[in-house]
Amino acid sequence: MGLLGGLVGFVLGLPLGLAAACLVYLRFFAPRRRLQDPVVRPLRDLDNETLQTMVHDIPLWVKYPDYERIDWMNKFICDMWPFLDKAICKIIRTVAKPICDQYVGKYGIESIEFGNLTLGALPPTLQGIKVFEMREKELVIQPVIRWASIANVIVNVKVHSFKLSVELLDLHMMLTPRVTLKPLVPSFPCFASLCVSLMEKPDVDFGLKLLGGDVMAIPGLYRFVQDQISKQIAILYHWPKVIEVPILDGASGATKKPVGILQVKVIRAMNLPKMDLLGKSDPYVKLRLSGERLPSKKTSVKMSNLNPEWNEHFRLVVKDPETQVLELQMFDWEKVKMHDKMGVQVIPLRLLTPCESKLFTLDLLRSMNPNDQQNKKNRGKLVVELTFDPFREENNTSPLISDGEGNISLKRDVPDGGGVLLVSVENAEDVEGKRHTNPYAVVLFRGEKRETKVMRKARDPRWNEEFQFVVDEAPMDEKIHIEIRSRRRRLLPFRNQESLGHVNINLVDVVNNGRINEKYHLINSRNGKLQLEIKWNTV
Repeated sequence: MGLLGGLVGFVLGLPLGLAAACLVYLRFFAPRRRLQDPVVRPLRDLDNETLQTMVHDIPLWVKYPDYERIDWMNKFICDMWPFLDKAICKIIRTVAKPICDQYVGKYGIESIEFGNLTLGALPPTLQGIKVFEMREKELVIQPVIRWASIANVIVNVKVHSFKLSVELLDLHMMLTPRVTLKPLVPSFPCFASLCVSLMEKPDVDFGLKLLGGDVMAIPGLYRFVQDQISKQIAILYHWPKVIEVPILDGASGATKKPVGILQVKVIRAMNLPKMDLLGKSDPYVKLRLSGERLPSKKTSVKMSNLNPEWNEHFRLVVKDPETQVLELQMFDWEKVKMHDKMGVQVIPLRLLTPCESKLFTLDLLRSMNPNDQQNKKNRGKLVVELTFDPFREENNTSPLISDGEGNISLKRDVPDGGGVLLVSVENAEDVEGKRHTNPYAVVLFRGEKRETKVMRKARDPRWNEEFQFVVDEAPMDEKIHIEIRSRRRRLLPFRNQESLGHVNINLVDVVNNGRINEKYHLINSRNGKLQLEIKWNTV
């Protein structure tokens, strides 16, 4: 029994003794982590060895010319920091409370609460910022953030009526994040999502006290904890891993991309009301998709006909088949006065099955207000046929081909049938006219002409306008003509317009690759350049 009791006492006493010795060492003998005031001396008074050790601490805008100095931003953060400190701490308390409550009642934990929470009086500083010029519709910035805080966070944990305090203090951090705002859209705040990734492993340093003793003073533990924290942060957020934060709702039209083509066949109308005093009616139909700024498409006018037949086909580009509707309006054509509205109706695209035609016989209404009593009046019927053809998804397993000289390219199968050619006129550089410089872009394709808005007195105009061309077959052997012109308002029609340069683009590369985004030198221009993005989507 004596031997057994001795073994039990040794097994129980050894860890308790080690724990007590560790606490005594941390409380009374461990070296203290003290912040010392830095020695400020001019660089010219330092020797080479000291300068070498300070290279890491020199701001990047001193070492690299592509990093910019932003003292104004640091001054703004410094002035706002007392208020930001309270606001951030309030958010931390709100977010941490439900997480801590999950552990209350488990493992003997009676309560978890903050004893003190402050980020200190020293704000983070931006040591420099780098802005990347991108051809895509995105903005990429890379700041360098250093934060030598005097934060003090105390968490009190009550376990079996025993109060345990954990204190985090003197948090030091250095980060190099890359922030990407994309895509840029014409809706506030002008970008749809924010993507963040770390370009380097972060430097993190902090003090951690347990029961009044500095845990980081334990030999070997400080370096181990620091390496593990940097490693785990790098695994989660180091490039190419990206944190994406959506800013704009997906329902916003600015963030939508074309997903298919709506084939509309306006067949006939029946039993239309008589609108003319001495005759019948001269009906025609206007149609458009909701959420689009494009002009409405129109059928031909059927003169003096209350049961017209059109059998006319139209194609509209669809961006969101779940929320968009086809708006149909019928008018009575008038030679002199304003055309009279005969009726309206809408068809939600969610009623369609992809690649299947569906016939609709619609009762024309006075308005889409369900409380309008005039909707009970018979205004005739409209018969249309709709087909939604979604774009084909790209297959990333396309074969690679070689030209025999070591050059490898991607072979993309070009399917038969039609599609949509999307031409995005981004911006121009160094365009200048002889008499005036009010540039605008003219896009010519298959006899169709589209124009951007006029930018007054601008040598580097930025339009960011997209045009859609629906075609029956892939434009393999065709070109698109884009010309930059200048327009001036004058009473006399002399020298009001002037060409600033043009470019002709073969579309075979667009069809084969699906997309190009290039900057072209303008023909008949000294230094002018034009940035274009052209996409080809098939159905």
